[in-house]
Amino acid sequence: MNMQQMMIQAQKLQRELKKAKDELAAKEFTTTVGGAVTITMKGSGELIKVSINDDAFEKDNKEMVEEMIAMAVNELSEKIKKAQSQIEESITGRAGGFGF
Repeated sequence: MNMQQMMIQAQKLQRELKKAKDELAAKEFTTTVGGAVTITMKGSGELIKVSINDDAFEKDNKEMVEEMIAMAVNELSEKIKKAQSQIEESITGRAGGFGF
């Protein structure tokens, strides 16, 4: 493969990767923790919705609900990172994409 063909291939992979990342950024991820807290985030990391079950609104449950919210956000962040890695690996054939 000559240099021009390699450049064309690299540009094609970059376009595919950008398209896949844009699609991921718009995708919604949802998780529920303890049946009491449900969080929805976009693949871009934007928090869309926090829903707390009415049963969780007891004064004694405040700290538990706060911990569940943190757990849910962290779980979604990990799901998004995993989805990003899978996209990069499927397009480039290796984790971490092109490295730029």
